[in-house]
Amino acid sequence: MASYPFAAANPLAPEWLAVPSDPDSLAPGLWARTVTRDDGELTVGGVRATELAARYGTPIYVVDETDARERASEVRAAFTDAFERVGTTAKVYYAGKAFLSVEVARWMGDAGLNIDVCSGGELAVALAAGVDPARLGFHGNNKSLAEIDRAVSVGVGAIILDSVQEIDRVADAAARHGRTQRVRLRVNSGVHAHTHAFLATSHEDQKFGIGLADAPDAVARIRSHTGLEFLGLHCHIGSQIFGADGFAESAARLLAVHRLLLDGGDVPELNLGGGFGIAYTSVDDPSPIGELADRIAQTVAAGCAELGIPVPVVAFEPGRSIIGTAGLTLYTAGTIKDVQVSYQDDGETAVRRYVSVDGGMSDNARPALYDADYSVRIANRVSVAPPALVRIAGKHCESGDIVVDADYLPADVAVGDLLAVPATGAYCWSLASNYNYLGRPAVIAVRDGVSRVIVRGETEADLLARDAGYDADAAGAHKGVSE
Repeated sequence: MASYPFAAANPLAPEWLAVPSDPDSLAPGLWARTVTRDDGELTVGGVRATELAARYGTPIYVVDETDARERASEVRAAFTDAFERVGTTAKVYYAGKAFLSVEVARWMGDAGLNIDVCSGGELAVALAAGVDPARLGFHGNNKSLAEIDRAVSVGVGAIILDSVQEIDRVADAAARHGRTQRVRLRVNSGVHAHTHAFLATSHEDQKFGIGLADAPDAVARIRSHTGLEFLGLHCHIGSQIFGADGFAESAARLLAVHRLLLDGGDVPELNLGGGFGIAYTSVDDPSPIGELADRIAQTVAAGCAELGIPVPVVAFEPGRSIIGTAGLTLYTAGTIKDVQVSYQDDGETAVRRYVSVDGGMSDNARPALYDADYSVRIANRVSVAPPALVRIAGKHCESGDIVVDADYLPADVAVGDLLAVPATGAYCWSLASNYNYLGRPAVIAVRDGVSRVIVRGETEADLLARDAGYDADAAGAHKGVSE
C-alpha cells in the first residue's frame, strides 16, 4: 500500500491556505454554478470533464453558459434596482476586455447589458455579434485615428476621452461624418483601490485619464465643439475590489466636480467604472453585487443631496464579476516531481510536489503578471488519499510559469489525471499568447448537457500559416505539422 508523507500541514504552504479535510471538495464561490461531482467526476453544465477532454483535448477553457447569462442578468438587476430606489437609473456595460467573443457578446446583449470595448478588434467582435453600436462604449488611452473614425462612423454610443488630444480628434471625426458624438471624460479621482499595484488604475502617476483638477478646462473644450455631446465624467479605481469603500470615496470626489460642471451645461451621467472582485481561493470574500450596488447608490444619492443637485444616471462596467467564475480551465497532469525545500536556517526541509500540466502562462498569464493565486482540483476522480501540498506548473521554458502556486490535492495525484482550475473565465483567454509556439486553447461553452466550441483552438498549422517564411507545399502540405 502506498505511503503518503504529506498529510500534515506543510510548512511551505502560505499562511492563508488551510489543509482541507477533503481535498476533492469544491469550495463554494469558486466554481461555476452548475459544477458538481457525478460519481466522483467533475461535471459542468451537465457535461463530464472527461467527456470534454476526450472530445476537445486539453488544455481547454470551459464556460458555463447558464452561469454567465444568469450573472449578467443579476448584475444588471442589482444596479437597476438600487438606483431606482434613489430616484434614477443605472447603465451597465459588460467590460469586454475580461473576455469577448461573438457568442459572449450576444449573451450580454440578451441580458440587457451594453458592452464596453477598448480596441478596433473588440469593436469588430461586438459588431459581428450584432450589438447595436449605440449600446457600445469605446475606451483606450491611445485610440488610433482609424479606430476613432470607425467608432464615430458606425455610431458608437459613447467614446471615453482619455486625453485632451482626443477631444479634437473625435471632434474632427464627428465633423467628417456629420454626426454628433457623445463622449465621456476619463479622470483620475486619486482613490487607490486595495489591490495589486498593476491593477490600481486611478492614482495620479499612470497612463489613463487626466487629473480631476484639469477636468473643468477639458470639459469646456469639449463643449466648444458643436459635434460633441458631453455625457459626464468617468473613473475606474482598479480591479479585483471586494468592498464599496473605494467606490464611495471616488464618487464623492467626482460629484464635487460634477456639481461645478453643471454650471456650464447638462451633465446627465456619471460613470464609476468596474473592478468588482471574485473569489479565486477559499479565503477570498468579495461582497455580493447587490450589497455593493446598494451601498454605492446610497452614497451617490447622499452626495447629491448634500450638493443640492439631481442624482445623475450612473453607469458601471463589470466584467470579471460576470464571466470570471463562469469559466474554468481543464489540464492534463504530466511530469510530477517531489522537491525537498529548506524552510528554516537549521536545515529543516519539507516536500513541495510539482505537478506539471500541458498549458501554463500562455493560457493564464495572471500568476506571472500579478502574483495571482488560483485553486485546483482533480476532475476525473475522487480519492481517499490524504492531502498533499502541490504547485501546478506550466510547460513553458520559464521558472515563473506557475498556474497554481499552492493548493492541496490528494497525495495520489498521478500522471494523466485531469485537473480543473476554477475562476478562469476572465483575463485568461483574453491575455493568452503563443509563447513557445503553443496554440491558444479552444473555448467550450456548456449548457444543459450540451457542449460546443465558441472559439476554435489554434493548431500548429494555424501558427505556421502566419509565418511568411513557411512554404506549405515545400514542406509537403504540412507534413509533420499538427492540424
